[in-house]
Amino acid sequence: MINQIVNSVTDPQFLLALLAAIAAAATVLTVAIPLTEGSSLQKRMKNVATEREKIRARERDRLNRQNEKVSLRQEPKAYMRRVVEQFKLGDWLGTENAKRQLAMAGYRGPQAEIGFLFFRLAMPVGLFLFALFYIFLVNDFGQPFAIKVGITIAAAYLGIKAPEIFLSNQAGKRQASMRLAFPDALDLLLICVESGMSIEHAFRKVAGEIGNQSVPLAEEFALCTAELSYLTDRRIAYENLTLRTGLESVKSVSTALIQAERYGTPLGTALRTLAQESRDQRMSAAEKKAAALPPKLTVPMILFFLPVLFVIIMTPALVQVFKWQ
Repeated sequence: MINQIVNSVTDPQFLLALLAAIAAAATVLTVAIPLTEGSSLQKRMKNVATEREKIRARERDRLNRQNEKVSLRQEPKAYMRRVVEQFKLGDWLGTENAKRQLAMAGYRGPQAEIGFLFFRLAMPVGLFLFALFYIFLVNDFGQPFAIKVGITIAAAYLGIKAPEIFLSNQAGKRQASMRLAFPDALDLLLICVESGMSIEHAFRKVAGEIGNQSVPLAEEFALCTAELSYLTDRRIAYENLTLRTGLESVKSVSTALIQAERYGTPLGTALRTLAQESRDQRMSAAEKKAAALPPKLTVPMILFFLPVLFVIIMTPALVQVFKWQ
């Protein structure tokens, strides 16, 4: 009995039939899984539609909590302020580019600026001392003195660039979230404006509705509403919105709003055109990612698909050759 099982397992025809069965099962699963996912997707969308009010309330609560974290009244920590003031870091480490990146990353107020200046001084010093201690006292990796000095200098340079890299990543995440939700926000803004709302009320309404798609965009709209209410020049509020987001589509909308304020041009037509352009840009970005997929799949196909394909094609011929020998 055992010999028959061993002979069956080692039989080339049995192995070929087993591989063919596995390939057929994988093909059936590949075809059937998308069909099952379609029905589950429709079910999830139906559940989301029935619980829309709950989701909206939850997102509003999260938006309120996030606004409290980045409140302009938040005071900086005492030791950070002391270090920044004693070394006058704002004169030689604070730049306009850094302030703009802080705003784009969502960090506002004196706490954010002082924290950035503090870590811009502390990170290079800390990494330099850590690399110096580790390389010269713990493990030198058998490297000469010049290489060890270069490693410590590279660690200090990494500490200088680390806060800027962190801010750049945070700003990129916020921009990606706002870029996806901005066409829908423009549609909502257009509906509010054409229904007779003022621009302040329209921004406030859109900020409450768009929070379930993009909390950063809702936060920026809410802050723009506050600036429109308190600033003497409304143009400054629109320009600040452009600087905080860093998006070309927001810049176009701000320009249209400034022109409407100055020359009395109709705002509905401009918003409708800009909303269509934003949707086209979002679609072109998705098409660009889809077009970049085939080159990315070339190497995986060469490494994984082609060897299996050659094995499937050549195995029957090889079995026949060895059988006749």
